[in-house]
Amino acid sequence: MLYCGLDEAGYGPLLGPLCVAAVVFDVADADEDADHRKAPDLWRRLKHVVSDSPSERTKIAIADSKRLKGAKDGKAHPLRHLEKGVLTMLASSAGLCPATDDDLFAHVGAAAPRDGTAWYAESIPLPIANDRDLLAIAANRLRLAMQDAGVRLVSLACDALDGAAFNAMAKRTQKSDINFYLAMRHVDRIWRSHGEAHPRVVIDRHGGRTHYREELQLAFPDASITIVGETESVSRYRLVRDGAPITLSFEVESESRHVPTALASMTAKYVRELYMERMNRFFCAHLPELKPTAGYVEDGRRYLKDIRPVLQRLAIADEAIVRVR
Repeated sequence: MLYCGLDEAGYGPLLGPLCVAAVVFDVADADEDADHRKAPDLWRRLKHVVSDSPSERTKIAIADSKRLKGAKDGKAHPLRHLEKGVLTMLASSAGLCPATDDDLFAHVGAAAPRDGTAWYAESIPLPIANDRDLLAIAANRLRLAMQDAGVRLVSLACDALDGAAFNAMAKRTQKSDINFYLAMRHVDRIWRSHGEAHPRVVIDRHGGRTHYREELQLAFPDASITIVGETESVSRYRLVRDGAPITLSFEVESESRHVPTALASMTAKYVRELYMERMNRFFCAHLPELKPTAGYVEDGRRYLKDIRPVLQRLAIADEAIVRVR
């Protein structure tokens, strides 16, 4: 089975990018039915090295990013678990051990435009929350476990839409459609690259909706769409284009039920946090007493007020950095 997951980070904030990530696994000996209702349990397959809980310190935590980001005032770096999961997964499959966040962004396709975004310009050495040698050891353990379990990471990708690009897109379409558009762009890439394998894609529910057929038909007008099922917890569709099928499942709390979606959640969050780290470093260099922000609305407004003199001095327009509400 080609087992895929999509998730986002940063749809609601006032500052920073919207990040949407897609993860594709190839799973051998997957026990699935004709309608692709049964997904492989990768937590079980990789149980000796992977856990859905950050409390198992000897294992690599793969879970919903909201469960893994630590408190800013905690003893450990808040990005420790997110970084470990993303970087060990990349190292175990692609042999990638990025020296900077630029290397990571280039690999996953998350590089934001540099022109006019000085606050994103300076790269950050990686890792920022873990020891590189310990990550290498964990990655080797994960690589061996995945080989034994018949699990292979095919791709890990992430789109990062900065404030200016988000605002430009919001002028052409409803803001609520932007997240869905980015998700479907990932689906299209997976479909075009692996259509012969009938990918199974799991996505978290968008806006709490149950019915997606109309939106899917608009996104893929040349596809035939079959409703496999629409329930309170899962909305599943089979799409066929040029003879190539793909199955999409929009599921409640999918990050807690599917490793690919959990890893996508972690990747989107980690990429967004790195961009926020760049932003904070840039403005703190101009205002040493400035308190960093995660970019969410209430604190984002406080941050904007604090950095207003810098924005004015550097002639940075609000629409270049502040997202429309």
